[in-house]
Amino acid sequence: MYVISGATGNTGKAAAKKLLQAGKKVRALVRNVERAGDLGALGAEVVAGDLSDRAGLTHALSGAEGLYLLSPPDMASQSFLAERARLLADVAGIVKSAAVPHVVFLSSVGGQHETGTGIIQTVHAGEVALRAVGVPSTFLRAAYFVENWGSVLPVAKQDGVLPSFIPGDLRLPMVSTADIGSLAAEALLDGPRGERVLELSGPQDVTPKEVAAVVSKLLGRTIQLVEPPLEAVVPTFTSFGISADVAGLFRDMYQGIRSGRVSFEGGKAEARRGATSLEETLRQLAK
Repeated sequence: MYVISGATGNTGKAAAKKLLQAGKKVRALVRNVERAGDLGALGAEVVAGDLSDRAGLTHALSGAEGLYLLSPPDMASQSFLAERARLLADVAGIVKSAAVPHVVFLSSVGGQHETGTGIIQTVHAGEVALRAVGVPSTFLRAAYFVENWGSVLPVAKQDGVLPSFIPGDLRLPMVSTADIGSLAAEALLDGPRGERVLELSGPQDVTPKEVAAVVSKLLGRTIQLVEPPLEAVVPTFTSFGISADVAGLFRDMYQGIRSGRVSFEGGKAEARRGATSLEETLRQLAK
């Protein structure tokens, strides 16, 4: 039995479906059972709960041979780093007590750093927490999500511009969430191998200008990339209802991307590339 947290999200659902297709038993841990109807129809056991529900999580982990663990951001938090570090330390303790033999944890490019990466520091805390309890873990450090561009595609459609806090000519790894979920499932099927780090990017590294070019092709009109200054990150994000604390962490992440601190560690980490093209994912987002 494999337990998938966040099973209704992009990466969780992809991981769950791949495991089910492989004939494995899947327990989908979700906040909203109604949203997991398709997984239930495919044969998954759907249980309600989240990471902050100690009793529910303990029950969900009963008999698990592997756990896919992710830590979605709380956009309203006023002290996100501290809150998430405490939560992930508690979760790691529960995983240890439940004798789960292997965890695949969704980390991030730059997840090896304790500081200087903004919101990515929360997944670093998750890596630290899992190491501290000694649970064999695979840290899946994924590149910048291609799906992140989905939030600004409506602006492109309406105004013909694609806003980017990442410099237009900066080439960096990006990856589609379908490939993240697929690799997470693969890692679960591989089983525990001590501590393992997988660094996942897409088929090729791309620049925001190249993203704009693909969006132009898909929309059938010229889309101009625009680069607001970093000073605009916090007011922009807070205008969407995100807390100033979380908005500041995103600003620091963009600064880390610009400086090169948000990058893969290399070394003993296993470099992987997904199969889903930038255009394929953007086409789905642009529908």
